[in-house]
Amino acid sequence: TQKFEVSFTTGEIAKNYGSIWEVNIPGVADQEDYSAFNVRVDVPQDFGKAEIIKPLVKDLKASKNSLFFSKNDLGLGGISIAYGNNQIYTFNLKYHLQNKNLFPVTTEIAIPSNNNYQEIKINDISPRPMDVTIDKDGNWLAKYRLLPSQNQDILVKGSARVFYKPRIEVLSKDQKQMYLAPQKYWEADNPEIKKIANGLKTPEAIYKYVVDNLNYDSSRVKEVQVRAGAAGVLKNKNSAVCLEFTDLFVALSRAAGIPARTVEGFANTSNSAQRPLSLFKDVLHSWPEYYDQEKNAWIMVDPTWQNTTQGIDYFNVFDFDHLAFVIKGADSEYPVPAGGYKIPGKQSTQDVRVTTSKSYEKVAPSLSASTNFSNTYLGGLPITGEIIISNDSGVLAPNQTVGVFSDKLTPSTQNLFFEKIPPYGKKVLSVKFNPKPILTNESDTIKIAIGNHTLEKQITVSPFYKHIYFIVAFGGIILGSFISIISIFAYKRRRVPIS
Repeated sequence: TQKFEVSFTTGEIAKNYGSIWEVNIPGVADQEDYSAFNVRVDVPQDFGKAEIIKPLVKDLKASKNSLFFSKNDLGLGGISIAYGNNQIYTFNLKYHLQNKNLFPVTTEIAIPSNNNYQEIKINDISPRPMDVTIDKDGNWLAKYRLLPSQNQDILVKGSARVFYKPRIEVLSKDQKQMYLAPQKYWEADNPEIKKIANGLKTPEAIYKYVVDNLNYDSSRVKEVQVRAGAAGVLKNKNSAVCLEFTDLFVALSRAAGIPARTVEGFANTSNSAQRPLSLFKDVLHSWPEYYDQEKNAWIMVDPTWQNTTQGIDYFNVFDFDHLAFVIKGADSEYPVPAGGYKIPGKQSTQDVRVTTSKSYEKVAPSLSASTNFSNTYLGGLPITGEIIISNDSGVLAPNQTVGVFSDKLTPSTQNLFFEKIPPYGKKVLSVKFNPKPILTNESDTIKIAIGNHTLEKQITVSPFYKHIYFIVAFGGIILGSFISIISIFAYKRRRVPIS
């Protein structure tokens, strides 16, 4: 027996990305040649606790800053460990808009938004949008007005904190039904897809089917993407990119009665062979998520990367490397993520720049309010108006209530609820008070309280005979009567004296 030892130093095993240390150890080749082997991973104490460990081992042995794996623990995919609580990214995005029409149009762009895996802070958006709204999937859509034949570049800068454990999000019955509906590229009603889904039934079985039956085609990355969809990729399983891995998972899940949708965005990778990107010219990534009805949460998975890494687990344990730009569930084609807003002459520009960072400054939402009330109201009629709530900050404002108070109007107190407002978005709330008696002649102050801010609007309720509309109407009646009398007189006399 000849005993020997091989040791080496490498910078490829452990790498620091922003606030995360990643340790990636390749799997052992030809494992069947070994009856047994063990792996011990030692890391510096300042790495802290390992938050993500792949493969997921039920009773993993650990001691201080060491982890111990056996041959039975590892499988074929090697070891991937992440140290840190969350990853921080900064992003710089550019959107190219064009109006080819001879009339003004309103259009919108999708900017990175909060979801149950990430928290977004918009540091700057230039020029500022008219409004920002939230769609059915939770995407933030910034609206712009373009003049005839106008081109406009939009710059968005921001920061993100990404977590690997999802937060709870309860879906309504209607939302669950929406995420089961067949769509273009998600042919959940296709006979072949339904047949496969009936034999799989669970998210994990569907995931394993996709990983085991599709082959990643790296040659397609350099080509213009022609999206095959779920039914299309089943006819050519050897030519799939992340879009097809995702589409097939979503279609099979929906056919099996499991709500599912698509996520598109940036994925942090240092090895494009093992963890490839293949979406749009800015080289983004696509991955699916399904809704776990026991956990009441959307669960992100990545069948593409489990396939290309030969088995690293992206089903039971996710990572800090996926930053979502858009989520598609209500529509398989919309909205378009950053990097997909190209116009002639700017097709080759790099519009997506994302880097890791070590700091994330938390800021509180900043809300302001304005009113749209008349100065004078007529006695006997309802008193109506609007309150416009604006989010002037770069972070999401949560659900809140606005208090509306009055000393002389009824109801004297109103609490108006409004749902969360995205950065630079607005909400318009309708306010209505009961009519005052018809001969009322008095003033009152409507007070509006939102958070620590108070806004006041003074109004006057006048009797009908003092109201300008009544004066105009009464004058009109008198003038009309006078003209009618003159007309009748003239008709009878056939003439009207000049005097």
